[in-house]
Amino acid sequence: MPVRQLPETVVNRIAAGEVVERPASVVKELVENALDAGASRIDVFTDGGGRRRIGITDDGGGMTKADLALAVERHATSKLDDEDLLSIRTLGFRGEALPSIGSVARLSITTRHAGEPHAWALSVEGGAKSPLAPAALSHGTRVEVSDLFYATPARLKFLKTDRTEAEAIREVVRRLAMARPDVAFTLAGEERAPVTWTAALPGAAGRLTRLGDILGADFRKSAIEVGAERDGVVVEGLAGAPSLTRANALGQYLFVNGRPVRDKLIVGAVRAAYADYLPRDRHPVLALFVTLDPREVDANVHPAKTEVRFRDAGLVRALIVHALKDGLAREGKRSAAASVDGATLAALRPGFVPAPRAVDWDWRRSPAAPPMSFTASPSPAMAGFAERAQPRFDIGAPSADVRSFAPPPADEQERPLGAARTQIHGTYIVSQTRDGLVIIDQHAAHERLVYEKLKASMEQNGVERQMLLIPEIVELDEATVERLLSRAAELDRFGLAIESFGPGAVAVREVPALLGKSNAGAMLRDLAEHMAEWDEALPLERRLLHVAATMACHGSVRAGRVLKPEEMNALLREMEATPNSGQCNHGRPTYVELTLADIEKLFGRR
Repeated sequence: MPVRQLPETVVNRIAAGEVVERPASVVKELVENALDAGASRIDVFTDGGGRRRIGITDDGGGMTKADLALAVERHATSKLDDEDLLSIRTLGFRGEALPSIGSVARLSITTRHAGEPHAWALSVEGGAKSPLAPAALSHGTRVEVSDLFYATPARLKFLKTDRTEAEAIREVVRRLAMARPDVAFTLAGEERAPVTWTAALPGAAGRLTRLGDILGADFRKSAIEVGAERDGVVVEGLAGAPSLTRANALGQYLFVNGRPVRDKLIVGAVRAAYADYLPRDRHPVLALFVTLDPREVDANVHPAKTEVRFRDAGLVRALIVHALKDGLAREGKRSAAASVDGATLAALRPGFVPAPRAVDWDWRRSPAAPPMSFTASPSPAMAGFAERAQPRFDIGAPSADVRSFAPPPADEQERPLGAARTQIHGTYIVSQTRDGLVIIDQHAAHERLVYEKLKASMEQNGVERQMLLIPEIVELDEATVERLLSRAAELDRFGLAIESFGPGAVAVREVPALLGKSNAGAMLRDLAEHMAEWDEALPLERRLLHVAATMACHGSVRAGRVLKPEEMNALLREMEATPNSGQCNHGRPTYVELTLADIEKLFGRR
């Protein structure tokens, strides 16, 4: 078969296969055009998941008659002042969107420029362009796309259900709305109730308002402002506290020079920054905005412009990790699940109806009965009313001392975690603050304290060791022994010295002094399980921190240990002085705060 030049309609349909993957792709390209035109309000309407109709209306600058005639031609654009593709400052620049859409659907454009006496309209059906005609429109541009893929019916088979396509459109608009909080967006369609995001004020406050409207009130309440700058690269944004997590990374958004992009760079950077706060199967919610010289990033690596390539990806990753770590450390106390949400409060309220009062109810058993004290020798007048002393119930020893000891000093109640008042179930410490109470998980809290001490010791002068008078022999299967011995050098950095003791056994000669009396066998088994999940690509620093976390878990105060008031208060004061004490090493909260207002809600006082 000889080589031949393809017709223009076929070329446009091939291009449409790259640019127009689904209805959401059409919405993305048209909304980006509206943003590049300087629109301050954009309305999006869809029908049939965008398959039957897509309508985009904006109040931007509009196009002149000559520009409109040229806009639907292939590779015609107003976004590039010159041919420099290394300095792209707009969302669109390829000049492929409108001709590609017009080649596979029915496209109608109505626009009015401030310099034109009236609006102009143009339509394209299956690649065939109609003549320009006068139209009625006050200002801006209105673009309508109907019967998507009618010219290429085979593409229709690859579309999902209307609801799925509508959700994809919603996600595209959400991302663009997050990138531009200064622009008002309205999204409507038969698949959903209309939603409007009003324009927000510029700056961090406006960004928080827009992100809170899109990501929810929980994100607005727990968002932590982050930022870092180096060598002309600026990273800023809002990151959710570790108490707000999801089962996947879909709640992580990255914007580069105002462009929503998907990049594996952010997944690894976020995982590294949150490693000390979250379990491995949980992911935080955040939105990060990277601003840098357009020449330092290549936006022309994907036809849909959803991916970018950084000239110095290592610098961007380091800045993201640095910004997140600084923000989390700065807001460490607030990053915990420090308050009780509405759902939890509702669960605490009694949901039962009191049973009807029994007819033979004895008033003397009521807690409200007045005290009646009788002397050892009652008077004759009272003799008839006296009853024999009841035997005392044998309730056994209490699990913890729940008596309220001496009132705490006023200054301790002013502390963030208050003054310890009691311990319940040998696990939880209840402390009193000026405006509420705090419940602390003693094991999780002490686990974080030991972990931070291990990290600090390793960074300064090494972990203090305690040599065992008699080495402890731990029997394990041979595969586990080999795994532990292969990492013996890493364990030794934390003061855990092990050596082979024949097949299927390990001798523990030294342990970290911070751990005190710990079960070496259980600790080694946990370490071996974690090591089985490692690979050589995991940085040494992350492997060492995993070791420290496992050791801290085994060296902390266990649940069930009764603490004295002095010990409880000492734990609280140490928590206040330790960074990241809001979560344990596994990402669980170490304390929960219940304000006086929350308590009053429980009892119907508010």
